[in-house]
Amino acid sequence: QVQLVESGGGLVQAGGSLRLSCAASGTIFTLSAMAWYRQAPGKQRELVASVTRAGSTRYADSVKGRFTISRDGAKNTVYLQMNSLKPEDTAVYYCYGTVGPRDYWGQGTQVTVSS
Repeated sequence: QVQLVESGGGLVQAGGSLRLSCAASGTIFTLSAMAWYRQAPGKQRELVASVTRAGSTRYADSVKGRFTISRDGAKNTVYLQMNSLKPEDTAVYYCYGTVGPRDYWGQGTQVTVSS
């Protein structure tokens, strides 16, 4: 059973930085796409950033230039460096990954940005 475990969330002031990590376990295969999603209270879950096994990245317009996604393929780990954080970045951040035809989600980590 593949498990994704996030870490690195917390409380930060506007303008600050946080780094999220997500480690996958339970598989000998390299995850294909890995991504970060977020869900704010009363809103739908949205894609924040994604990275393919080849290293191609994609970002939501709202985080371009502020967030950077990266991955360590050998360790099936994905990171999200978040800089210049804004109160509107406050949400639960979820790690996502795919192995073959199946996809997996982490349990989520809370990020709160105070103004």
